[in-house]
Amino acid sequence: MIKNRRSFIVGIKSTILQVKEKQFLKKYKPWGVILFSRNIKSINQTKKLTDDIRKIFNDKKYPILIDQEGGRVDRLNNIIDSSNFTGEFFGNLFKKDLNKFSVYYKIFINQTCYLLDQIGVNINTVPVLDVRRKNSNNFIGNRSFHHNPKIVSKIGDYFIDQFHKNNIATVIKHMPGHGLTNVDSHKSTPIVKNKLKNLNKFDFFAFKNKKSLFAMTAHIIYQSIDKKFTSTHSKRVIKLIRNKIKFKNLLITDDVSMKGLKFSIKENTIKAFKAGCDLVLHCNAKYGEMIAVAKNSPKVSAFITKKTSQFYKILR
Repeated sequence: MIKNRRSFIVGIKSTILQVKEKQFLKKYKPWGVILFSRNIKSINQTKKLTDDIRKIFNDKKYPILIDQEGGRVDRLNNIIDSSNFTGEFFGNLFKKDLNKFSVYYKIFINQTCYLLDQIGVNINTVPVLDVRRKNSNNFIGNRSFHHNPKIVSKIGDYFIDQFHKNNIATVIKHMPGHGLTNVDSHKSTPIVKNKLKNLNKFDFFAFKNKKSLFAMTAHIIYQSIDKKFTSTHSKRVIKLIRNKIKFKNLLITDDVSMKGLKFSIKENTIKAFKAGCDLVLHCNAKYGEMIAVAKNSPKVSAFITKKTSQFYKILR
């Protein structure tokens, strides 16, 4: 069942599946589908949407993702308002009062997971493990837990563990660290000039040895590692992620339609796979771009099949 799929994740346009989207899903068989606010109006409507997607694949555990952080990134805003619960809010609480943090965070995660389960989502693209720096662009800003990488790492471990206990998988991001950038990678390509020693001590540290089944790459050039390509397209950075940061599970690109990548959708897709990414993510639901991603995404590998089976085991 899993073996017949292709190595990409795709967004859809609205609150129901369009005819051509159904045909697309049947023909190209993406590994997963990601939802956004545009897809979510109510619990019942979204559950019908996710049920309809899963019927196509005849798979009750088919991967359906969402980007529900709380704070500014709040895809469930038509159902519940979690805009006050930023990463910064929980990071400050962690440092101020650990017991209070544990209570608040557990309630927040349990409530989030309950709603995700109700609408049929089984992967949340959290936590944000980017370490906040003095010149951090607002793209990260208060999405980051803290400027101390040890605090970010500890909250990340807690976050992943609690989500797994609630039968929801996580995607740590933005690997190997977006906190140093003063540019939004949705709009242009950030370039980080810091030396590797500094990156290892701060930005990369927060991502080390995480038990998340998934991670998301950053569209950032780290000049001390690769002067030409962003993490998503860099064999050198992917090698560092695997060998130094020791992430051994499925690596998903950030959205390949973002301006942080400078090539065509087709080339962005091909280069991501060549660099060593496992799954390509495309979010905007533009049909022509979806076709380009699909046609240039290979069938899932034995590695993806194995890791997907591990993911299925944490689900209800």
